[in-house]
Amino acid sequence: MDAERLATVRLAWLRQPAAPVDADAAARARQRQLQLTRPRGSLGRFEDLAVVLAGLQGVVLPRVDSVRVAIFAADHGIAVHGVSAYPQCVTRQMVGNFVAGGAAVNVLAAGTGAALEVVDVGTLDDAGCAAGVIANRCGPGTEDFARGAAMTERQLETALEAGRASVGRARAAGSDLFIGGEMGIGNSTSAAALACALLGMPPEALAGPGSGLDAAGVRRKAAVIARALAVHRDHLDDPLEALRRVGGFEIAALAGAFCTCAQQRVPVLVDGFITGVAALVSVRLCAGAGNWMLHAHRSAEPGHARVLEALGANPLLDLGFRLGEGSGALAALPLMRLACALHADMATFAEAGVAAADV
Repeated sequence: MDAERLATVRLAWLRQPAAPVDADAAARARQRQLQLTRPRGSLGRFEDLAVVLAGLQGVVLPRVDSVRVAIFAADHGIAVHGVSAYPQCVTRQMVGNFVAGGAAVNVLAAGTGAALEVVDVGTLDDAGCAAGVIANRCGPGTEDFARGAAMTERQLETALEAGRASVGRARAAGSDLFIGGEMGIGNSTSAAALACALLGMPPEALAGPGSGLDAAGVRRKAAVIARALAVHRDHLDDPLEALRRVGGFEIAALAGAFCTCAQQRVPVLVDGFITGVAALVSVRLCAGAGNWMLHAHRSAEPGHARVLEALGANPLLDLGFRLGEGSGALAALPLMRLACALHADMATFAEAGVAAADV
């Protein structure tokens, strides 16, 4: 069997459809919502959120007490073109910051009681040997995709499997919800290029400041993406091949994780632009995967609005975040918990002895 055929066979799991949502549990949760002591619809999206979670978890009273955050870290060869405000060494340094507990995601995870794991899928300097880091390395960063494919077939497979393995650990821990985060200097360029390929849109519509580029830097970034898309233009119709050619190891790991969550009945809270692009890949690969995704926030990264539109997503928050790491998802987590608490703990009209509406 040739290498291309073998890779297709090994990645067949990606194309397996998502598990069905439990429509009966959702209907019973909706019926409960109609009986709670408040005017119908007065709690807005909290009511719908509880019903959606009920359908995903297959219970009338859903909960999101046990939450797992996986941060996938990797470097990008495209960074040599000056598409980031920070040097590549920052990826490895931030991995150290994550395991030391000093990053924004650590503070947010501690404040919400979420479990956190850090997975090195391909930093330039090996972070997998550091205490507290899970090593699933695909290589020392991707190649410069302005000159050739970002990764080999085998590297793509390894990255996707890293995401799948992370979901396995989340399930073993009894997680009610999975959050994917990312870290990688240059990864907003990779995400924008991949979004261009998937959406058929020009770089100017999707390239943004990322880590803090000025207007001239954003123009340079868009020009680099345009050159790269021209190099790969005959190979971008298939989402998996587009991911291999212009994606990143951490984006691939996220896509693999999101497909696995949908197949194995684990609800996902999607973070911002980069994770949103990974979600877009996963819905193109795994039929029904979008049903298992909730969207946390609208990123300040300009391309995110186009990605959300393509996903049909209506995020919970709009706080001007563009950090990544899973930070926006963790910021939205308390809202999900409040929605579940209201759904479970409010009295019904009958329990409270309150007259229900006539209509």
